Amino acid sequence: MTALALHGGTPTRSRPYGAWPEFDETDVEAVADALRSGQWSAGAGENSLIGFERNFAAYQGAAYCLSVNSGTSALEVALRALRLPRGSEVLLAPYTYMASATAVLNTGLVPVFVDMDPETYNIDPRLIEPAITERTRAVMTVHFGGLACDLESILEIARRRGLRVIEDAAHAHGSTWNERGLGTIGDVGCFSLGFGKNLTPGIGGAVTTNDLDIFKHAIAYAELDAGPRHSRFDELGIDAAPAAPGEWFPYSAGNRRLGGVLAALAGAQLGRLEGQTRRRAAHGQYLSELLEDVDGLSSRREDAYVTRNANHLHIIRYDADGFGGLPRECFVEAMRAEGVDIRPGYVRPMHQADLFGDLNGELSLVWPRGDDGPDVDYAAMRCPAAERACQVEAIWVPQIVMLDGREAMEEIVEAADKVRHHTAALTP
Repeated sequence: MTALALHGGTPTRSRPYGAWPEFDETDVEAVADALRSGQWSAGAGENSLIGFERNFAAYQGAAYCLSVNSGTSALEVALRALRLPRGSEVLLAPYTYMASATAVLNTGLVPVFVDMDPETYNIDPRLIEPAITERTRAVMTVHFGGLACDLESILEIARRRGLRVIEDAAHAHGSTWNERGLGTIGDVGCFSLGFGKNLTPGIGGAVTTNDLDIFKHAIAYAELDAGPRHSRFDELGIDAAPAAPGEWFPYSAGNRRLGGVLAALAGAQLGRLEGQTRRRAAHGQYLSELLEDVDGLSSRREDAYVTRNANHLHIIRYDADGFGGLPRECFVEAMRAEGVDIRPGYVRPMHQADLFGDLNGELSLVWPRGDDGPDVDYAAMRCPAAERACQVEAIWVPQIVMLDGREAMEEIVEAADKVRHHTAALTP
């Protein structure tokens, strides 16, 4: 076999992956039309802010959608819209982006980490009930990489224990659970429209729900002037705001809305989302099939309820024993030299983030429970599956690779076989 590219050989892949985001003159014209309309805050016509919200809600299968300025804002607005008492605990998995946890803190709530299922990288339903206390009020399900959580088990616990369910669907535009779009199954769903996400105008977020009261409160918290006679309610045909007639600024709200020009671009991008989702889903399935015959590499488990995985990230589980004990970091370095864009992902799970170590007293400054300081011992928290994923196991295949084609999936396997052949020369 030829030498590794790391050692001067020819790379397995020499051409670049496609650029992200994908766009054409349709996107340019949508933005130009929004600018020409002069209605830069809300847009006009089908490409208006409300037009995008209606279309995205329909795409995911939700009754209502509210677009905001970031995925973090979507999480914060959704949590506020649930009207949870200050200091309530929210359960979530530690294998997620930090915004999932900081959104909880920023809304006066307390994040409590529950370990992930080692085969799906999503919150393990078997560990939820033991983590519930008298202060627990909600569960946040992070559909990591676009793979649906075990919502049936989670919803059964939530119904029985009186908990609300927030779906963090930042990676899950187009993913489905039992043929239903994610972000529409719990009480409220949250999407990121950030630059690297499946659907993006560069920045933004969206809140989805089937509950009119939650939707009204989301509007109230996302728009500082969303009083009972606000035009937004007229535009949507909603009879009344959460506030009573005559009340003046009754909510601790902020201005978190997405602008009309960005909404126009998001609407244009929405037109190609389904085709992109089908490509990523098909390539993810093909890669999983290929990896079944590769010792040391495997895809995450996909249960029957996962009727479509959007594969924003395709997660590969690395087992060093299949590569002669080669550390994951050495494997990733060699693969990237072969032209294969893979990444090791998070360096630590979020319960081990410096914030939760209270460095410089930062956690104490934002802690929502009185003056005695944090009363959740994050230092003592153990999430072994998430810790293992971060330390030695997880490999991310990003969406630019998943969009590329079947040949790109085959190149991953080809490059891995090449690395395996040369493990002796790579092992530290």
